[in-house]
Amino acid sequence: MTGNGYASLVFLGASVVTRGLPDPGADAVAVRDGEIIAVGRGDQIAELIGTRTEVVRLSGQSLLPGFQDAHNHPVSAGLDLLHCDLRDRDSVDGYLTAVHEYAAAHPDRDWVFGGGWSMDVFPGGLPHREMLDKVVSERPVYLLNRDGHGALANSRALELAGLDERSTDPPDGRIERDAGGRPTGLLHEGATDLVSRLLPAITEDQLLDGLLLGQRHLHALGITAWQDAIVGNYLGSPNPLPAYVRAAQRGQLTARVVGALWWQRERGAEQVDELVAIRDASGHGRFSPTTVKVMLDGIVETRTASMLAPYCGHDSEPAPGSFIEPEALKHYVCLLDAAGFQVHFHAVGDRAVREALDAIEAARDANGSNDNRHQIAHLDVVHPDDVGRFAALGAIANIQPLWATHEPQTDDYKLPLLGPQRSAWSFPFGALEAAGATIAAGSDWAVSSADPLQGIHVAVNRQRADLDVKPFFAEQRISLHSAITAYTAGSAFANHLEKSTGTIEPGKAADLVVLDGDVFADPATAIAGHRVAATYVAGSPVYQTG
Repeated sequence: MTGNGYASLVFLGASVVTRGLPDPGADAVAVRDGEIIAVGRGDQIAELIGTRTEVVRLSGQSLLPGFQDAHNHPVSAGLDLLHCDLRDRDSVDGYLTAVHEYAAAHPDRDWVFGGGWSMDVFPGGLPHREMLDKVVSERPVYLLNRDGHGALANSRALELAGLDERSTDPPDGRIERDAGGRPTGLLHEGATDLVSRLLPAITEDQLLDGLLLGQRHLHALGITAWQDAIVGNYLGSPNPLPAYVRAAQRGQLTARVVGALWWQRERGAEQVDELVAIRDASGHGRFSPTTVKVMLDGIVETRTASMLAPYCGHDSEPAPGSFIEPEALKHYVCLLDAAGFQVHFHAVGDRAVREALDAIEAARDANGSNDNRHQIAHLDVVHPDDVGRFAALGAIANIQPLWATHEPQTDDYKLPLLGPQRSAWSFPFGALEAAGATIAAGSDWAVSSADPLQGIHVAVNRQRADLDVKPFFAEQRISLHSAITAYTAGSAFANHLEKSTGTIEPGKAADLVVLDGDVFADPATAIAGHRVAATYVAGSPVYQTG
């Protein structure tokens, strides 16, 4: 403790955003022992400045609560950065060049593994194994797409997996085929596991490296806490759990993290006791595996999202259902709720959203009200009849704001499948807020950028700053205050961290972010132009420019 009751750290001259809005009566914050001890005017805070107090002098820059990402995957994202990373490429030639360069740089690796490709780059959104065969043919190649719901494999990988025209689709996935029935190399959802199960095992050291790299990236974006939305083996991906436990025990986990343990949809209720045991054995320090992730469907673009009506242009096909039968889902959620878990649903289609709400309602009827705070993530399509049910059931709307914009993949492959009416139900942030829903915000990184400022920009403007496009259903905009709240207090509430984080007030942890300017002083169209200058967790800097 700093002697004589002085602060250890003081910020002066800031635009202090206490609860999603600048506080006109405060331009200074004092911190001691990792905790905020005073918020007010600089002349009031001055008496807390001693000879050993670090003073950070700002020039009207925004000082906000640390951002919290309510839905991301930093371990797998960090591993992607360590493998064949395609996210910075934007053409077929760029992808193939990256694959060739990675293979040449790592001749000792049995597999060329990585990901980050986007379907809108390929003609018709359908890449083919022959593209990969031209650059790497002797070794197997396996590349996840950017949303994690599909992968592309070359011919050698398909051969090793035994996939040919006689192979059947798994219950929760689809093998893309050519006119002759031969696999093209494109695998959707559960079909990816037919190849990914052959990948070399990721070591615990590699997992830890991926976590620390991901954490460093998130801190640079002002993120001080998050919920890892898949802690388990998903479609052959490595389980991040050992990395989190190891980092927490060693004091290397500087963020506050909630882990969402993976619900294996091919299994049943016998998992509940196993998940309770993992929860009880794995929590340590800043890591709390207190949530269970239940994935109900895929994505619209590949017609794997669960819908109440058939996709446009595919009227002869039945409306796609969810990965888990609705009555079974209700049973599982009631058991998880009774065991004290928060349930974190992946629900993209309107049927999946409704079935998640039905399961939450069943749990409330069976177990009574509690503080588990179940949440439904993504919400690409929400039927208007279900918007008001979020507040009524206490279900948190976990949004990924960066997706609510016109971009090639959305415009070319998603909206045509939905049609005009259902397209207008896309990402109804404004309607959910007006209906009283609690909104938490996340990125789904590495599916999309983890930058909260980019997400806030789209939530407010319904368009990306780097694309000259019209707003995406502008009536669903939310205010800058609401968007910042979703990334701070809203996500803190979703993570059961609101008693110690999410706002700037005495008694809260000094999890803080400094921007390069005053985000409220500029027009809404300039939000994405701001950058993070510094990030603090419990009063200690975890990122500073320069």
